[in-house]
Amino acid sequence: MQIRAASAADWPALWPIVKAAVDAGETYVWRPTPSSEEMRALWLAPAPWHICVAELDGEIVGTAKVGPNRPGRGAHVATASFIVSPDHQGRGVGRALGEYIVRWAMDAGYRGMQFNAVVATNTGAVALWQSLGFDVIGTVPKAFDHPTQGLVDLHVMYRTL
Repeated sequence: MQIRAASAADWPALWPIVKAAVDAGETYVWRPTPSSEEMRALWLAPAPWHICVAELDGEIVGTAKVGPNRPGRGAHVATASFIVSPDHQGRGVGRALGEYIVRWAMDAGYRGMQFNAVVATNTGAVALWQSLGFDVIGTVPKAFDHPTQGLVDLHVMYRTL
């Protein structure tokens, strides 16, 4: 698997992966049915954001983005988002992207990384982030409207870099 910086030319391959996550409605707070253009602007954010893709045999199978969690005096703490193609989940793509993003953020001078909204029912992601050194530092009760489980908790997770 190769992880590299994303480019605008990657969007046609990224859109089906992003759309699958949006359509599932189980991991992100985004509104249902955004257009490709809306999500492109959101996902392929300009600097200081860094967006990457994971490729396997030339196929894009996942993506991540990392940047400052807050502006100004909070910009030393990063945040990140991850999406793995449904066909490649459970195959180490998320771990590879997570390890890459943590290394990238450290090299970029960030002092910590905070995930603001990890859906508590996404137990695979919670376990992955814990295995990479993140702790649940807070839980917002019933802050996520899950399409099948109703209102569920959102975790805030943090790791010092």
